[in-house]
Amino acid sequence: METPHRVSTLELFFDLVFVFTITQLTVLLADDISFRGAGQVLVIFTVLFWMYGGYAHLTNQVPPDRTVRRVLLILAMGAFLVCALAVPTAFGAGGVAFGLGYVFVVLVHSALYTQAHGSGVLWFALPNLLCALSVLAAGFFDGPPAWGLWMLALLIQFVVPQLVQRVAASGAEPAEAASAVTTVSDQLGGMSAEHLVERHGLLLIIVFGESVIAIGIGTGSLPLSVGIAGGAFLALAIASALWWMYFVRDEGRAEEVFAETAPEKRFKLAMLAYYYAFLPMLLGIAVFAAGVKKTIGHLGEHLHTGPALALAGGVAVYLAGDLAFRAVLGIGPARFRAAATVLVLATVPLGAATAGLWQLLALVVVLLCALVAEARWAPAASAASAERTGAATGSG
Repeated sequence: METPHRVSTLELFFDLVFVFTITQLTVLLADDISFRGAGQVLVIFTVLFWMYGGYAHLTNQVPPDRTVRRVLLILAMGAFLVCALAVPTAFGAGGVAFGLGYVFVVLVHSALYTQAHGSGVLWFALPNLLCALSVLAAGFFDGPPAWGLWMLALLIQFVVPQLVQRVAASGAEPAEAASAVTTVSDQLGGMSAEHLVERHGLLLIIVFGESVIAIGIGTGSLPLSVGIAGGAFLALAIASALWWMYFVRDEGRAEEVFAETAPEKRFKLAMLAYYYAFLPMLLGIAVFAAGVKKTIGHLGEHLHTGPALALAGGVAVYLAGDLAFRAVLGIGPARFRAAATVLVLATVPLGAATAGLWQLLALVVVLLCALVAEARWAPAASAASAERTGAATGSG
């Protein structure tokens, strides 16, 4: 039986600082709702979330229960804060500051990991450092050279660790192949399922808080009218429906799947579920928040294509990520959320032809219909959730 491993308050504090990067990405997109702005947001967050995942896996294996670990984790928080402050100008004047902060994030991560795995961390720490140095180099350039270095960073991030693992494994003698190379999967195979699911759930709920903050930022100093209050309520209803889809229907089942997965297979499953699938979920909330920020003060007006697309596109990207999350973990059904993904995109012309208020209302209707359909025709998840709750209450 696994030893219970819960998320510490320092890890939660760390997540609060990290989510400020998402707040800044929302600001960046709201100021430039275009393909260029969306591309910058996608590239920056993909790089940042890679190292967030690295720290989530780190504290799963190396809990911050000693003074030196706590101090190092706080230093990493400071480096993430520097990155966050530089996000709006990461492709301009703030590029070097962003790169320096990111290099420090990587160095602290590697230093902390050596406490659990010694020099075995080098084969994945060095690619992380090369990625960070590429981001730093991008800060010295503008235009295509900067974009090229950011793309190089992504290439290093995703490809180099796999190549190193394959080359090292192929060069080992058959008798030594199993022990010659300690891969990330080998090192983190025994990761706590309970901690992994809880940590990412807490991150997601903090990001949902960002969508609520966007409502207040969007209203600014405007007088509170019935229309604005109604629009704010609809935006909150959309965020609540997205919350319901993960936390009521999926989170408990995800923990069960990880608990039932062999320890040596958990890292690969975590990468698929909590990096590749979670990335669009988190980005979707940020994009939706940017749409809310641009819409909430103009609810009675025809929306420009950018804000209308941000509202619907953010929800659709979240749903697509959630569908990928469910597919990876074998959680069903998919048909209701797949249909909702298509239908929310159909609200874009509605917002452009009528008003933002009507698009928000249409998004609420689509999401509620999907949830009602799941509850009506796929009640197994709800029953399982209730059974777990009852068992937990009885054991208490």
